[in-house]
Amino acid sequence: MSIKYAILGLLNYSDMHGYGIKEHIEKNFGHMWSINFGQIYPSLKELKDEGLVRMLELTPSENGGPHKKLYSITKKGQEELSRWITVQPEKPMLIRDPFLLKFAFFGFGDDKCAAKIVDEQIKNFEIQLKRRQINRKRWERQGVYVRLLAELGVSQNEMYLKWLRHARKEIEKKLK
Repeated sequence: MSIKYAILGLLNYSDMHGYGIKEHIEKNFGHMWSINFGQIYPSLKELKDEGLVRMLELTPSENGGPHKKLYSITKKGQEELSRWITVQPEKPMLIRDPFLLKFAFFGFGDDKCAAKIVDEQIKNFEIQLKRRQINRKRWERQGVYVRLLAELGVSQNEMYLKWLRHARKEIEKKLK
């Protein structure tokens, strides 16, 4: 996914700060994509230079907080987002999960350690699933496409948990 269009899409919903964009992407798109601040701010500058977003510098609060920059999408940005939506994606998303890479090499390590790592993954995905199930109710009000994407996230999470539990049982057999 191109960060440019993720930012334009989010700003089409509402004006945001750079931190809010990162937080929203991690919270709502984490099952598809990850991002860091080193990607967000240069992209926001590029979008601003292209006239696709505008930036409003806000003065610090009375409590002396930092200067904040509030970004909003321009008409040109909305047109570019609309154009992008009509084009087929460049390529399918690959699963890039550091855990899966490590899992591929567990056979060279200690099975007890592998079981412990899998147990931690199970806990993490259980927490994530609960959060997604709660958020799904909110996302359902955002329209059919957001609802369907939320359903995909929940389904992927459930499938991954099922696989992790299966893997844990297989590892347990090796430990006996």
